[in-house]
Amino acid sequence: SNTGTGSDFYFTLVETVRERVAKDLTMQNENGENVDLYIPRKCSWTNRLIRAKDHGSVQINVANVDPVTGLYTGETTAYCLSGYIRDKSEGDMAFTALVEENDKKAAQE
Repeated sequence: SNTGTGSDFYFTLVETVRERVAKDLTMQNENGENVDLYIPRKCSWTNRLIRAKDHGSVQINVANVDPVTGLYTGETTAYCLSGYIRDKSEGDMAFTALVEENDKKAAQE
């Protein structure tokens, strides 16, 4: 009197586990809004996406300084450089150019 086979039970069990895993992977903030698990960064120099496995990439936060007093304002500007740029030995040049460009924009404001 076996109404179902063992494989039917197995596939039902697998579907149940998949539904639970899919439900658990949706992250929500305090307001109940769905948020992404991973938000990729972009290289500030090349605009390439920085993959999660790019262990050569860096993010450097540069302090914003008041132009009149020269004191730290409490804010920073983040610059992301991909491992590709650093591997080609262009990280220092790219970082310097990005900071100088940001300084020119801040001086015009």
